[in-house]
Amino acid sequence: MLYDELMKNIIDKSELFRLYNTDLDELLKMSSLYVKKDVELCSIVNARNGKCSQNCKYCAQSSHYNTEIESFPLVDIETVKNAAIDAKKNHASRFAIVTSGKTPDESDFDKMLEMIDELNKIDGIKSCASIGILNEEQAKRLANAGLKRFHHNINTAPSYYPDVCTTHTIEDRINTCKLVKKYGMELCCGVILGMGESVEQRVEMAHTLSEIEPESIPINILMPVANTPFENYIDKIDEENILRTLAIFKIANPHSVLRFCGGRMRLSIENQKKALKTCVDGIMVGNYLTKTGRNPHDDLDMIKDLGKGILC
Repeated sequence: MLYDELMKNIIDKSELFRLYNTDLDELLKMSSLYVKKDVELCSIVNARNGKCSQNCKYCAQSSHYNTEIESFPLVDIETVKNAAIDAKKNHASRFAIVTSGKTPDESDFDKMLEMIDELNKIDGIKSCASIGILNEEQAKRLANAGLKRFHHNINTAPSYYPDVCTTHTIEDRINTCKLVKKYGMELCCGVILGMGESVEQRVEMAHTLSEIEPESIPINILMPVANTPFENYIDKIDEENILRTLAIFKIANPHSVLRFCGGRMRLSIENQKKALKTCVDGIMVGNYLTKTGRNPHDDLDMIKDLGKGILC
């Protein structure tokens, strides 16, 4: 199928749904037309943990659930700087400050801006931040501080969002995405798979993201957390459906970097490699927020084994 023809077809969610249910090898062959030759690596620092006021049913950091995680306030600037330098050693070219909470805490905001300034001084590192729902003034200040990319997921399909969280809306999240673009920053916006959504809703996610047009789409696969409402959701998606979803996301968003993030170890190494060959062109290396990630050296070896380069 020619690219122009495909782009006309993806306007219709029914066409994406049809593709989702085609032969898996044919689907992956189609998505492989758009996968990038090099893999982009990013990393994060958990800069403030826990005590979040929101009731997202998957989240270890929500104060609504007794997950017994360690909570801590915003870390110091030197901690962020050192974490970014370590990430660069692992060939990450993007590095994100990540904080818990619905919105940036105004008492910490100036310090966050200083962190961004320090990240921008590190040669080879592009600054990113994931600090919650923004208002217009906050978006403007982040842009003026030189932030390169802002991360804010839609998490799931708009039609399913009330089943995942009720303390804010999907519209709140999409509005933040719009503000990020309005002020000239790049947008990183993705999802969490396996939270009980239907196949139709996975297609809806892909289509919604094609309308938002993020530069990067992080794909998380639910890692159930004890004492959250989704603690027993380990069987809500299998490896084949993860691959199908990844392919549909790539087909619907051919210009975006599709990025493996939290939970990818629910895929076998064989299927991780298959995804990197056919639909995934980025990896978050190192640890996640409350879960341990894969050894970065193992990821570098996997990329090398696939004959791929690393995007700088």
